[in-house]
Amino acid sequence: MPKTPSSAVKSAEKPAAQAPAADLSADFRQLYRRALAQRSDAERDVATSAAASEAARTLLAERWAATQAADAKRGAKAKRVHYLSMEFLMGRAMHNALAALGLDASLPATLGKGAPSLQALIAHEPDAALGNGGLGRLAACFLDAFATLGLPSFGYGLRYEHGMFAQLIQDGRQIELPDEWLRNGNPWELLRPELRYPVGFGGMVVAEGGLRRWVPAETILAQAYDFIVPGHATERVSTLRQWNAQPSHSIDFAAFCRGEHLAAAAHLLESERLNWVLYPDDSTPAGRELRLRQEFFLVSASVQDMLARHLRETKDDIHSFGRLNAVHLNDTHPALAPAELMRLLLDEHGLGWDEAWAITRQATSYTNHTLMPEALETWALPLFERLLPRHLEIVYEINARFLAEVRARFPHDEARVARMSLIDEQGERRVRMATLAVVASHTVNGVSALHSDLMVQTLFADFAALWPERFTNVTNGVTPRRWLAQANPGLSALLDKTIGDGWRADLGELKKLAPKAAGKKLGQDFLKTKQANKQRLADYIRRELGLAVNPDSLFDVQIKRIHEYKRQLLNLLHVVARYQAIVANPEGPNGQGWQPRTVVFAGKAASAYVAAKQIIQLIHDVARVVNSDPRVGDKLKLAFLPNYGVSLAEIIIPAADLSEQISTAGTEASGTGNMKFALNGACTIGTWDGANIEMAQGMGEDNMFVFGLRTEQVAQIKAAGYDPRLHYEENLQLRGVLDAIVGGAFSHHDHDRYKGLVHTLLTRDPYLLLADFSSYVATQLEVDALYAQPAAWAERALRNIAGMGFFSVDRTIGEYRDKVWAVPAKR
Repeated sequence: MPKTPSSAVKSAEKPAAQAPAADLSADFRQLYRRALAQRSDAERDVATSAAASEAARTLLAERWAATQAADAKRGAKAKRVHYLSMEFLMGRAMHNALAALGLDASLPATLGKGAPSLQALIAHEPDAALGNGGLGRLAACFLDAFATLGLPSFGYGLRYEHGMFAQLIQDGRQIELPDEWLRNGNPWELLRPELRYPVGFGGMVVAEGGLRRWVPAETILAQAYDFIVPGHATERVSTLRQWNAQPSHSIDFAAFCRGEHLAAAAHLLESERLNWVLYPDDSTPAGRELRLRQEFFLVSASVQDMLARHLRETKDDIHSFGRLNAVHLNDTHPALAPAELMRLLLDEHGLGWDEAWAITRQATSYTNHTLMPEALETWALPLFERLLPRHLEIVYEINARFLAEVRARFPHDEARVARMSLIDEQGERRVRMATLAVVASHTVNGVSALHSDLMVQTLFADFAALWPERFTNVTNGVTPRRWLAQANPGLSALLDKTIGDGWRADLGELKKLAPKAAGKKLGQDFLKTKQANKQRLADYIRRELGLAVNPDSLFDVQIKRIHEYKRQLLNLLHVVARYQAIVANPEGPNGQGWQPRTVVFAGKAASAYVAAKQIIQLIHDVARVVNSDPRVGDKLKLAFLPNYGVSLAEIIIPAADLSEQISTAGTEASGTGNMKFALNGACTIGTWDGANIEMAQGMGEDNMFVFGLRTEQVAQIKAAGYDPRLHYEENLQLRGVLDAIVGGAFSHHDHDRYKGLVHTLLTRDPYLLLADFSSYVATQLEVDALYAQPAAWAERALRNIAGMGFFSVDRTIGEYRDKVWAVPAKR
């Protein structure tokens, strides 16, 4: 097999050309046949899928090794980026790998007569359960762009055995089951047995020779597995280094011989549980401790690894670490990284505080993903001290030096000092992880223009007053490779025919579509490709739910994590209002009949999130009534698709006509689902929130269905004393909807089932569903009116696509590279 020379691995400015597929076909076929021969006893399609994956992985591993070799020789020409995240929502890897190798189109011929189709092979691969929602999918898109742009980098995460959970719906209720995605192994990872690092917990701190040293009570080993992620139109391959927890010593053999078998292996269980589940339920003390252990395990192993690599490549020059390395915190989960880096620099490498802090600050940067204070992690001081005593000392020292700076800048303002302290002294004393991340970082960014503005005006206003230059914005993006080229080949082919294939390398080329959007033939061709995708989704719904939906109906879709601020409940209130209106007035609001609509929900609720799980149950209760009412027929159908993940999204998103992006203004940091839908030709109904704003600016606000209160109006209403009951009393349609829900119309006359849900809306309504209800319903009628005009709808959808060039993840990573990771440390 020909090797990929390291010289073929190019820089970000000039990526290597894709190797011709013909050059790889023979190698792939040979590897595939060898792998298939080893699986002669397996079921044909499963064996074929596994063999094809192994063959592609072997070819990519050559490129991966060349990438590593080239990056190790980069010298001081470019920083290496280390992206720390608790989530990487990867999805299936085979199609992406074959596309990167240029083998996807020729696969049937390569595999030979009688081989399954590419789609059949892909169906046998489980989604990699390493993430949950948008934050994790964003991180996966970043890995794609790291390779495509040629950025020296590592992603760092945990190798979860079960991910978050597999979602089962039973009698309309969410049931959580283990997601056993690793049951048959993972062909896309490489075990790195030589890369193992000790991670400590508990114990005490001792003084030796003028230095402080941590002596942990227990030690767990972090074993590295490298998940390989190819770039496109390049031979570079990204690395997601995942850590798997292993015991530091074998069984207690003496205890085992005494018959104390469980006791002899208790420590094995203690280590293994770190990798069991993403985001363990933290409603219990044990759950909170496990989550903190997971976060430190990720951070400690990753920082040790990056330091070891740096010392190896620079011949033990620890002083240049900050200049040659970026350590990026994806939200607050890895915010212990600067404390661990300080510990290693101080205690293991003997640096003084000032130099260690300068290196840490020079390396560290932080992305904030939420404006809601309750979503920012804090840790109770007793738990923190018990697990990480040396790190608490370091946090105290950081805090003391930082607060001295605050007092010097803002004398006699102790209220400000209290707000900015790393330690929350009110009530139970807690360590504020977002504050640690901000103080330790040279740059802090939000993920949309509105979010970044609000971040410095509200959440981090005190810090922005102290360090205004530290805060910036980098709007999120998505990879067009997976979310258009692979997920929607029909639309991709139409774009190639209409504007050329340059958009595949530069998504900005989509702007060429705008002047053609009103073309009659193009509109018809677009609707034809959309219809094929809708039929595929309709078939899936029929197969999974036994529900027949009309593919000619408007497909109205909301797929995302179930959360009150994302307002799936507002969407559902509209469904109920629409149902009631159809029953009361079958001829429609203007006597022309109702526009048939299929409403699709998907998403998981956190296992301890009672309100979110109630919303899922209510969706199913409403669906049971609506879908079985003969007076409605196919004018309205409601479907909840269980176990939402990347692969399901790849079926749903290309089929959507309408994308629901309806969070309360000022609560959604950015969103990336909104970008994927628009990129695939769905029109957006949304609030003026997150990246919806920049999307509207890109495509023209008139091409988005915007409704509801703006951020400043939300703030004004709340400041004036919001009374949601007034909307209930003044809006007869809204009153009818809520009365029906609480009256048991959808719950077998059980008046208590949703009493609490409705009571919250009528008394507090923290996310202003009732305030936005009237505007939302009126805007949905505008959606109906436009959809009734196919040519006009197609033109608007095409203008949506044309405006999406800015939202490529390649642009996002280019901005991170230039604005965040290349920024010198700010003293």
